[in-house]
Amino acid sequence: MLPEAVAGLIPTPGGRYVDATLGGGGHAGAILAASSPNGWLYGCDRDGAAIEAARQRLAGFVGRFELRQANFAQLAEWVPAGSCDGVLMDLGVSSPQLDTASRGFSFQHDGPLDMRMDASQALTAADLVNNAEVDELARIFWELGGEAHSRRFARAIAADREQRRFLTTRQLAELIERLAPRFGKKTHPATRVFQALRIAVNDEIGSLQQGLVGALSVLRPGGRLAVITFHSLEDRVVKEFGRARARDYTFAGPVDVPELRQPRRPELKWVSRKAATASAAELGQNPRSRSAQLRVLEKL
Repeated sequence: MLPEAVAGLIPTPGGRYVDATLGGGGHAGAILAASSPNGWLYGCDRDGAAIEAARQRLAGFVGRFELRQANFAQLAEWVPAGSCDGVLMDLGVSSPQLDTASRGFSFQHDGPLDMRMDASQALTAADLVNNAEVDELARIFWELGGEAHSRRFARAIAADREQRRFLTTRQLAELIERLAPRFGKKTHPATRVFQALRIAVNDEIGSLQQGLVGALSVLRPGGRLAVITFHSLEDRVVKEFGRARARDYTFAGPVDVPELRQPRRPELKWVSRKAATASAAELGQNPRSRSAQLRVLEKL
């Protein structure tokens, strides 16, 4: 969704922007090109390989960007407050990560059960699968993956690991497929389990919640926040953040009681209430974009 995301930010010459999920630098390059000749970009990614790939791709814009290997949850710690005209967050796992077997993100390729976006991080998917209690594994599979067989899968994993530790993606995927055969279905039965483990290993939801707050703090009034999500859990966090910050009132506690509302000035407004989705042309070229949704907010 590169054209849609860049259009949502409306880059202009001299503007300052953030690509909080650099990946290979495609979005960053488009933002720098649209903000030529003197636009500036802060870029970060948790993946060191992504930083190097982006640095090479952006070589033609030398002197107009600063790249860091960092979690976007820490965005406000190094990008000046109120300094930016736009922030882009393209969530989830990248195609290079999925396609590199040694990263352990995908059951399509046999590799170590890793799933770390930042290779210097200690916790891996193997650590969770081999050490987490059954209740914790079931919670991860259900809450982060929406897996209907969460408890059944967790119990089977706990039983199998008594005989041998889970070390590879194939081991885990084959166990799940034995428990829930495909019977001709296109979607692999381990899809939700792998998604849940990846989100848990990288604390993606906690990072997103903190990153959205940081993105708001680095935007100047009129600046835009564009977020591309790939599953309902991410999208719900973005929608809840947008709704809360766009309200002209606040309330204490988890329940909104109209009589107890306190007025306040909204911080954000929706550019569009409806999320944008990938075009037919992009779907034809990149089937992974079928679940992508783009939401854009503007700081008041």
